[in-house]
Amino acid sequence: MSDSSSGSLYVVATPIGNLDDLSPRAARVLAEVALVAAEDTRHSARLLRHLGLHRPLLSLHEHNETARVAQIDARLGAGDDIALISDAGTPLISDPGFVLVRELRARGRRVVPIPGACALVAALSAAGLPTDRFLFEGFLPARGSARRARLEALAEREETLVLYESPHRIRDTLADIGAVLGQRHLVLARELTKAYETFLEGSAESLSIRLAEDPDQARGEFVVMLAGAEPRRGAAMQIDGEALLRALLDEGMGVKQAAGVAARLLGGTKKAWYARAQVIKETRQSH
Repeated sequence: MSDSSSGSLYVVATPIGNLDDLSPRAARVLAEVALVAAEDTRHSARLLRHLGLHRPLLSLHEHNETARVAQIDARLGAGDDIALISDAGTPLISDPGFVLVRELRARGRRVVPIPGACALVAALSAAGLPTDRFLFEGFLPARGSARRARLEALAEREETLVLYESPHRIRDTLADIGAVLGQRHLVLARELTKAYETFLEGSAESLSIRLAEDPDQARGEFVVMLAGAEPRRGAAMQIDGEALLRALLDEGMGVKQAAGVAARLLGGTKKAWYARAQVIKETRQSH
């Protein structure tokens, strides 16, 4: 239970570009807190100056977040209210703050969300892709091999996939998306809420050509959104798959070969079909 005499940590969403997107409530909280914990104090100082505010700033980023917990907890315990902000958008969403919020909640401190701008939500709202279900992956791995491996792991997900990407990696990421996911429909949202905001859509290959022809389109921060995989017929796999494996094994086909045939005909991985075929074989041998 939180101590009513202690201060509160306010998790404050800030604009991702257009400063007019800061809510009146967020501006009021920033004006009233005793301290602002910020990912980049120089960047956040400009926002505060725009608001006509002069608040003490404390740096809090991925490299010092754990070390800041005790310091911030002590200030809250002394009754100070503190705001947590990131460079843009909602803290903790691919930004620092998770460790701080987790630890403060474990200590019974009050954590208050002040909602506002969030790049992934803004991008989805205007992309024209399904939003009833989506999977947010944040930033993919920087190394090409790890990035392709992650894309392969996501290849059969049916939700809309949402990624963040930086300008110096966007071309490599598009190339890997094309190599792993083929002609999957893709929407790129760039420089959201800023003067050069653009939405581009097509396949990874066509968008790569577009960025090569117009290098300006490769500048700025990106939200990458991909249509989900086509649904697989799960019932068919459960019923027909079992029967198919049994029939193939009855004809004398080996477990490995039967698994390969099932994967080609019904989808799924050879490893999964191999495991099911092996169970069938072992069950028969035990009787």
